[in-house]
Amino acid sequence: MQYLKLIIVTFAIFINISAQSKDDNFFETKDDSTWLVLNNSDVSLGKYHTKHYEIFKKYVNGYNTYILKAIDSIQAKAMDGGGYFIGIKSNPPESPIGYNLSLFNVELLKAPRKTSYCSGSSYSVFIETLNLIFNNKSRKLSFERLESLRMQEPDGSRREDNVKFWGKWNADGYGNNFALVQYSGMGKRIKPVNARPGDFLNISWKKGGGHSVVFLGWYVNNNNEKCVVYWSSQKRTNGLGNDIVPIKKIKEVMFVRLAYPEKLFQFDVNKTINTKVKGDIIDW
Repeated sequence: MQYLKLIIVTFAIFINISAQSKDDNFFETKDDSTWLVLNNSDVSLGKYHTKHYEIFKKYVNGYNTYILKAIDSIQAKAMDGGGYFIGIKSNPPESPIGYNLSLFNVELLKAPRKTSYCSGSSYSVFIETLNLIFNNKSRKLSFERLESLRMQEPDGSRREDNVKFWGKWNADGYGNNFALVQYSGMGKRIKPVNARPGDFLNISWKKGGGHSVVFLGWYVNNNNEKCVVYWSSQKRTNGLGNDIVPIKKIKEVMFVRLAYPEKLFQFDVNKTINTKVKGDIIDW
């Protein structure tokens, strides 16, 4: 009888572990190399909501599901956007995101303001995604790697562009490629046709500079214009929120997918990168 009970308990544990493994999305998000065009219901909630995971999970699996959850967590802290502000020489300093951001309960940013800007919002999604994947406590990160991820210097001053992990993400050009693909090896470059909700996107505008966002999908608006839908921080949403922009305004793009988050614990903090990377043309 005891032997039979042992078999039953062992079988139950096996079933439970199998079910947990099946539910876990700890793998690179896959796609079928077709353009993901959203429908009207996907964008019906407008600029501010916390249902990105609920709406877009039908289109993705893998690590991108955690990215969608991270967006919802961050948006919940500023349901009206929270304000958009860039001022490199401002006092107090500009704030990449409007709350104190931590990785594994270690503070990366003590927010000088409640406002945000684009690369700060996309980077915060990246950090909160790591908190979800590694559950805040599952592994220890070395001091030099943790310090590289910081968004400000120890004295609270601004960390300059191109300096360490955050500085590369925040740099002019394709920061998602600099930080995720070249510097840390945590991401992989993908083509626009492969893009899925939760991929990181840098946009180079035909007029003006660039934009750092989290991609949500392609969309055809009421004027029959082909558009890109994304979440970030921008003037049009007074900070954090969803935006829809015709692709005719875009010169080039750079899509990067989180593929190897475990390299967070392995990357070389002194690695150099090539900033002369050319983006992709959207040929949809």
